[in-house]
Amino acid sequence: MPTLSIVTATYNAASVLPQLIESLLSQTDPDFEWVVADGGSTDETLDLLAEASSSLACVVVDSRPDFGIYDALNRAVRKATGEYYLVAGADDIFFQDAVSNYKKAISQAGTDFVTSRIRSGRGVRGPRVLRWSWLYGPFAYVSSHAVGLATRRTLHQVHGYYDRQLPVAADQLFILRAIRSGATVSYHEFVAGRFESQNGASGQDVLGCLLEGYRAQVATGHSLLGQTLLLFLRMLKNWRRLQVRR
Repeated sequence: MPTLSIVTATYNAASVLPQLIESLLSQTDPDFEWVVADGGSTDETLDLLAEASSSLACVVVDSRPDFGIYDALNRAVRKATGEYYLVAGADDIFFQDAVSNYKKAISQAGTDFVTSRIRSGRGVRGPRVLRWSWLYGPFAYVSSHAVGLATRRTLHQVHGYYDRQLPVAADQLFILRAIRSGATVSYHEFVAGRFESQNGASGQDVLGCLLEGYRAQVATGHSLLGQTLLLFLRMLKNWRRLQVRR
């Protein structure tokens, strides 16, 4: 069976972290490592992680000031030892068969990316039916970066790590760059867990998400004119949300 790491970036996450820990403790396959890059939390986050380390098979915690979520994720990925890794936000959860299902899917498919379905909001979602990356970006191929995607760790040796200059959409750039350079993807029907999309950076910063998604699309070879038009249409579609966030 392939080895699997789960990586998480935390900063003062004590109010939400227990549900993620509980979901990890409930896994039917407990053979995984959990690597946490903490940004120097001053609440009870580190205490919760210390407590979890006594119950989980392998917990690695590195706590120091950092430059945001992708800087922390890069640190966690570098410390991970699994052949593949999953990203989990501090407020996400995995369903109890997630690790087992991912390992089976990886063994069967052997692809660079293995994506599942996830529960988000009121529904369950997977990759888009139409593989139109010019329209959907990485979500033409994967359901989500967090919870819904197992990534072959050595891809970073070829395509680099998450770009800190995109504090909201660095994952989109990495996934698109890898896939457009030949990385393989397989889709599997199981629902891996729940992704709290509205609590992350992309859910909080609508304009930043739109602009950085645009940058990722253009940087990976999509038409500048076409993407500029799409950006304009998306800003019109999200106009009310943009006004609320001002």
